[in-house]
Order: sequence, then C-alpha cells, then structure tokens
Amino acid sequence: MKKITSFTIDHIKLQQGVYVSRKDPVGDQIITTFDLRMTSPNEEPVMNTAEMHTIEHLAATFLRNHAVYGDKTIYFGPMGCRTGFYLLLAGDYASKDIVPLMIEMFEFIRDFKDEVPGASPKDCGNYLDMNLGMANYLAKKYLDQVLYHIDDSRLVYPD
Repeated sequence: MKKITSFTIDHIKLQQGVYVSRKDPVGDQIITTFDLRMTSPNEEPVMNTAEMHTIEHLAATFLRNHAVYGDKTIYFGPMGCRTGFYLLLAGDYASKDIVPLMIEMFEFIRDFKDEVPGASPKDCGNYLDMNLGMANYLAKKYLDQVLYHIDDSRLVYPD
C-alpha cells in the first residue's frame, strides 16, 4: 500500500509548530488540514489523554463559536501519537494565515477556568477523562515556546 502523506514527514526532524499537512479539493472548495504540533515527536513526552481531551473540548468550542472561523471549522481533534492536533478549515490557507487564530485560541485555553464545555455524561462518552490544569499549562507552553515567536522553521515541514 502507498504511504499516507502524514507518514512521509520526517518525525526525527519535526519540531513543535503550525504546519499545513495537506490541502484537499472538495467540490469547489479547498479543505486545509493543519498539523498543530505541540510536542517534538520522539524527543519529549507525549501529552496524556486527559489534557488532550480537555484541549479538544475547549478548542472545538472556541473555533465553532469564532466570529470569522466558526463557519469554516470542519474538525479539530487529537493525533493518535498524542504530540498534537489536526485542524481542518474550509479554505486555501498557509500556516502563517492562522497563527493569530492559534494565539487567540491557545490564550483562551490557557486562561480558561470554568467547567469544561461538554464534560458531562450526557454530552461526552468519556467525560471524566479531563485535566483542565494540565490543559492550561500545555497551552501556555505552546504559546511561549512556539506561537509568540514563530518563524518559518516552525511553519513549513522540514525536508
């Protein structure tokens, strides 16, 4: 079988960043898939499921309620390897186009102190697997280490 695109990226060279993973035509639109890499693969510990689940709930809620990107948000969810998230947006975007949105979103997650949206047995199939404190911490880490001073080396996949 042919290797899928995400398995062709050199994960030894890959660092934290915001990358365009792929662009797919769907009808008359382009769907851009972003790789939001929060940890350096195979170099540092992966995120635990509880904090990833919390980030997923907060980010999906934030994005779908966003004044500009709400109607363009197709999907936000975790990578199986637990090193980051995928964001799918309707539209033809470059990584740098969404950096302001990612800063806004991760500041929202960093500063969030209320009940996690959808964290109830009626709304979620694993509502007890949440860790808001670690989600706050990881959002701050991503902002400080990557988003606030991002450059081209963290916006384009390594060769």
